[in-house]
Amino acid sequence: MRLTIVITPSPPGYTYQVRLPEHGLPDDRLLGVMERNNTLNDVEWSEGRCTGTIYCGKNDKNELLSEVYKRYCWTNPLHADCFKDVRKMEAEIVAMVGEMFNHPDRCFGSVTTGGTESILMSMKTHRDWGYDAKGIDKPNIVCPNTAHPAFDKAAAYFKIHIKHVQVDPDTFAVRPADVARAIDSNTVCIVGSAPQYPHGIMDNIEALSEIAVRYDVGLHVDACLGGFLIPFMEAAGFSLPLFDFRLPGVTAISVDTHKYGYTYKGSSVVLYRNWSLFQYQITSTSDWPGGVYASPTMSGSRAGANISVTWAAMMSYGKDGYVKATKEIIKGARYLVNGLSNIDGIKVMGDPQISCVAWTSDKFNIYELSAFLTKKGWNLATLQFPAGIHIALTRRHMEPGVLDRLLADIRECAGDLCGKPVGKPSGAAAMYGMAAQIPDRSIIDDIAKEYWNLYYKVK
Repeated sequence: MRLTIVITPSPPGYTYQVRLPEHGLPDDRLLGVMERNNTLNDVEWSEGRCTGTIYCGKNDKNELLSEVYKRYCWTNPLHADCFKDVRKMEAEIVAMVGEMFNHPDRCFGSVTTGGTESILMSMKTHRDWGYDAKGIDKPNIVCPNTAHPAFDKAAAYFKIHIKHVQVDPDTFAVRPADVARAIDSNTVCIVGSAPQYPHGIMDNIEALSEIAVRYDVGLHVDACLGGFLIPFMEAAGFSLPLFDFRLPGVTAISVDTHKYGYTYKGSSVVLYRNWSLFQYQITSTSDWPGGVYASPTMSGSRAGANISVTWAAMMSYGKDGYVKATKEIIKGARYLVNGLSNIDGIKVMGDPQISCVAWTSDKFNIYELSAFLTKKGWNLATLQFPAGIHIALTRRHMEPGVLDRLLADIRECAGDLCGKPVGKPSGAAAMYGMAAQIPDRSIIDDIAKEYWNLYYKVK
């Protein structure tokens, strides 16, 4: 099975450690084992061959951030009395990101471990607000079908019904009127993406804000992907419609700092318009024999190092650094869109304005192109419903020649595919095509779960 080959390679002499060594390994031997494990990796992410994954450039403040991490690697903001500096940094991160998104006063929120936790926290918060303020005991949320799967995870975790609204098949943005029609008396929150991941398209947040106000529901803006690009686009010379707290209907925003904020993985921010909403994110146990226990996020103990590194990255880059990086990324994305638009057989999906670009074809099986690019050493994402290929551009892709190499490889393969009759796809192209055509999606869910069975396999 291909999943086994991809996830659990077994080169000669490669074994798994399944029990503690009888005696601790000496430092040099331990590092040697880790170095050998590192040889398993065969994707050249450092050369800009991956979609997303590593967002920073090759020399982006790694020595500084590593030093900061080392200094704070044992800290835990749960013990704010011991680590007052970490508490200060987290509060300042929330305040700075709130200011980026034009919060008019004091912004409320938390640093989380990633975009998924930020979204989970917001959906839990809106659920509890709906119950307390409006008596809703069977809550639902309304999401575009392009919204991140973290909203589905939140629905599963917190027993919220999720209504998926299909996006416009031409623009790939959600139609506000369709969102309004999906709202009912049990709706606690609607969702808009800024931008969405599959095609890099901005939803109409202004129109969604008007709907949220009209129906008295929350509006979560998912800016996990674009959160450290869209606030700086105007200063970088690119215009965007409003998407933030300047809109009265926006009640919460998720922003990943570990993407275009260029900090280490495991860092995101969830923001709320006011304390009256944020308080529902916090849990408190007041009658525990161990004392009063209150916590604002999914985790009790948290890595203070991630907070300190996030703070350090933001302070080191500053607004001018982020504006410069944003200009670079957006110019690169538009260069790629222009290049793709001039390749026969390639069709850009929608009108991407930020950092993600997706393309398809009406002349050949796009999954055949995906398989070809994989053989060429690229690690891009495949889309379904409709079929496509996606790349989230990072600073690695802005290195000289990277985008030109990608366009050249696409041009080469597209030319070959356009010149031959459409036949039955094979290999990975056949697998992706087959998966998209299976009507019973529970079968695909079972296969996806099997991935994690194999991921944890040690024998």
